[in-house]
Amino acid sequence: MDYKELRQAVKCIASTDLEERKNWYSPAAEDYNSTRPKYPSELVGKAVNAAELSSSSRILEIGSGPGTATTSFAELGCRMVCIEPNPDFCNLARMNCKSYPTVEVINKSFEEWNLEPEAFDAVLAAISMHWIPAEISYAKASSALREDGHLILLWNKELQPCKSMQDALSDVYKLHAPSLGRYEDRKTQEAILIGLGQMMLDSGRFRNLATETMETSLTYTSDQYISLLGTYSSYLKLDHRTRNVLFAGLRQCILEKGAGEIRLSYLSTYHIAQKTPNLGK
Repeated sequence: MDYKELRQAVKCIASTDLEERKNWYSPAAEDYNSTRPKYPSELVGKAVNAAELSSSSRILEIGSGPGTATTSFAELGCRMVCIEPNPDFCNLARMNCKSYPTVEVINKSFEEWNLEPEAFDAVLAAISMHWIPAEISYAKASSALREDGHLILLWNKELQPCKSMQDALSDVYKLHAPSLGRYEDRKTQEAILIGLGQMMLDSGRFRNLATETMETSLTYTSDQYISLLGTYSSYLKLDHRTRNVLFAGLRQCILEKGAGEIRLSYLSTYHIAQKTPNLGK
């Protein structure tokens, strides 16, 4: 996927009807909360330092989901306002953040949220910026930031099996959902991540982009992996029959080839840029 194709794909996602976007993950909210991986603590620590955050900072989070990234930043003791349009995610985020009294979770889309101009030291978006039209997301994020404040974008790319396991799983995909069997190698994922960072600069609202990427490996059981797949948009789009048959085949393959476990790896990246002066007002 080249940069032009990436921009078009992001534009297509963000153009989805707002009400549909609000409820998109509701069928998979619990699985999302339990199976989507956290962001590496080392990466979050570096992001905190790069954005010059402290316990006195005030952070606006766009699309907190169930709080996957929220709790890591809340550990600073800083004040956070988290905007989350999905009601199920909102309830999970409040539950996950109940030990952080300085975190407020608001059930509203970023588009509908009443702007607090120049009120935040940082705006955080963890795998959520692409859900909002670019002409709204970057301009409004910039307007919410104090002078020289930072926009922090966090990304966890889709978890990838090792190549030998992916080759085995591909036979199942060919039978039931050929379009979903695509394997993304590290080079492909890195190119996508670079493109997502470039979009920040192309908005004209941010400058001095800093970025870092880390790779993490972990092991899921077959059931955990199937639950994880069910949280990805391409699988949520499947009709129930196709998804059930596909998941049964994948589960059986993992049982036979991996004794019921699957080794996975994923790339995590932060993009951090400063607000461009005099453009966010």
